[in-house]
Amino acid sequence: MQPETRKARPSVESRSRYDAPHPAHGHHTTIESALADALAARGVTGLTIRTDGDVHRFDAPDKRRGNLAGWYVCPTLEVAVFGFWHTGEQQTVTVAGEHDPIAAEQARQAAAKARREREVRRQQEQAQAAQQARQEWDAADLADQCHRYLATKRVQPHNLRQRGGVLLVPLYADGELVNLQRIQADGTKRFLKRSRIKGAASLVGRLAGAGHIYVTEGWATAATIHEASGCPVVATMATNNLEPVARTLRRNLHAHISITIAADNDRRTPGNPGLTYGRHAAEVIGADITWPRFPCEDCACSDFNDLAACEGRKEAAA
Repeated sequence: MQPETRKARPSVESRSRYDAPHPAHGHHTTIESALADALAARGVTGLTIRTDGDVHRFDAPDKRRGNLAGWYVCPTLEVAVFGFWHTGEQQTVTVAGEHDPIAAEQARQAAAKARREREVRRQQEQAQAAQQARQEWDAADLADQCHRYLATKRVQPHNLRQRGGVLLVPLYADGELVNLQRIQADGTKRFLKRSRIKGAASLVGRLAGAGHIYVTEGWATAATIHEASGCPVVATMATNNLEPVARTLRRNLHAHISITIAADNDRRTPGNPGLTYGRHAAEVIGADITWPRFPCEDCACSDFNDLAACEGRKEAAA
């Protein structure tokens, strides 16, 4: 199986933007009640609101329990600001429900404080996760090529390691091991908690002496393409991580080394995120792009590993 390649065509970039912070409507006697009502409208309840000027975290209702992706801060007894780090959204709440220059400045300062504290906390958490990744990686054995996940995907273990029945996929950034993707025998995948993902990636094959590199999403897809082409393949682990990783590769590699984005074809998912993000990454760095075309019509196949399996079943039935 050799991926078919096409040149990405430039297009106008479209990005979602959040509206400027705005106050909650209605009048309240305290900032605690005003903020509680605004949060309740977003599905967040049961918080004890603190007006101490510090940034406080809470679980976003659209993510797994314990995510702590929401935040709020009350810089004064008249103004509060809350938001969600995973979406970038933020909203200002006032007691009077009216927006005024003083409240706006207080909200701006509170939001800036929240961003600074979030960045410090994020760096601390990622450093702890990277240390855990190194410890687990050093304690692991070489992956068993008979591991059920590898057998199901019909790929070799390449650079993977294994602890017990769990495969470990290493993710590197800036030359350092920063994260692990743990893969269970049934294919369940988990990253280390609060670890770095953006800009981190896993390499299948060797970059030294390569003239052509593929960039893809999942590790099994990367292994499939490497085994079919002999080229090194960089697995980014997420659709929205294709662009950051592709940018880094293009910046660090010699100009004569060509890059192809091997995107997933999420044809059953609205908006086809795999192909959409893949095209965007290719356009940003001027790379080629390829994606799988499937012989099956009613299956859930979406990536090049699925395509290899489809082609194998087709040949077996012939």
